[in-house]
Amino acid sequence: MDRSRGFSEKGFYLAEFAGRALAIAVSSLEGDEFDALELVLAELEANATRVVLLSPDPALLERVTGEVPLSTSDPRWVGSLWRGLRRRGRMAIAAEPGEEFAGACREIALRLRLAKLVWIDPQGWLARPDGERLSFADLAQCELLLETERSRGGEGSARLQLLREIRTMVTAGIPSVNFCSLAGLADELFTYAGSGTFFTRDSYADVRWLALDEYDAAYHLIQRGVSEGYLVERCEEELEQVLGRAFGVFVQGRYLAGIGALLTHGCDRAGEIVSLYTLTRFLGEGVGAHLVNFAVEIARSSDLAYLFACTTSERVEGFFERCGFRRVDPSRVPAEKWGGYAPERRERVRCLRREISGPGPGEGGTEGPPV
Repeated sequence: MDRSRGFSEKGFYLAEFAGRALAIAVSSLEGDEFDALELVLAELEANATRVVLLSPDPALLERVTGEVPLSTSDPRWVGSLWRGLRRRGRMAIAAEPGEEFAGACREIALRLRLAKLVWIDPQGWLARPDGERLSFADLAQCELLLETERSRGGEGSARLQLLREIRTMVTAGIPSVNFCSLAGLADELFTYAGSGTFFTRDSYADVRWLALDEYDAAYHLIQRGVSEGYLVERCEEELEQVLGRAFGVFVQGRYLAGIGALLTHGCDRAGEIVSLYTLTRFLGEGVGAHLVNFAVEIARSSDLAYLFACTTSERVEGFFERCGFRRVDPSRVPAEKWGGYAPERRERVRCLRREISGPGPGEGGTEGPPV
């Protein structure tokens, strides 16, 4: 497990960005914002990530890159950009005078088929209807934001125009657009939680058993859940058992949004859902329910009599009850569950149980991991 201890969220994302090109669109720089941007650019350059800086301010771009920015009015600008990025990790393109900046960014991103565009805004994130940060948005949520903005500012709103351009970009094939502040840029690019709002075309979620290369990320999430008090701490041998039976939800097929594992207790034909943890960035995407439904399918195809889960959290208890579980006395789960269990935790634990019937139409047959 030594390698997993060296895992970091930043390393996970740097591996995803390596060898790819992304754009950062910034209108202005103030005070120590230059230093925040420079730190991120240096990390991306060292990672062999190519960065295209976009701004309506040529002087700002020259300050960041040390070179006169390219102009899209030059018919050779794409080739010049390619040649420049071969010798260094950052290049700049200035929006033409009088050109609407969000529209210019959209045209450049689509022309270059970039892997990502990051829009820098002092606000740092877009809000849900309740005023809290909207950390993840698919096209459907983008449409809701557009409707809200129309009702607030009318057709002339700059924010409305930006949202339209974001919608166009993700619809036309840009994998993701991020909206964040310069101070939050590193967190937005290099952490699971992010700092701003992350847009993709679809929020489809694929649930599957974890591949070996994904165990490091899963281990990291489990440790995070333990530190936050949601998951019970396990010894190394127990963690290895959990990882061997772990599955995850992947949004867009790439972004690990949550994990869980199913341990079986053969003498009781029981399955225990353990280490269930979801990332707050994907709240509202039904990640936890996807994980439980996957466990239910496995239980049915494995002829288990029931599933159970144990928690000390009232919130987690409510989640399992919404997924069809009901609270039971600890005697209603396998006795082996309590071998070596911490007495002080057992006094507080809540046991949830769901009976398993035969496979329904189109259910069952989910293939388990090799054993």
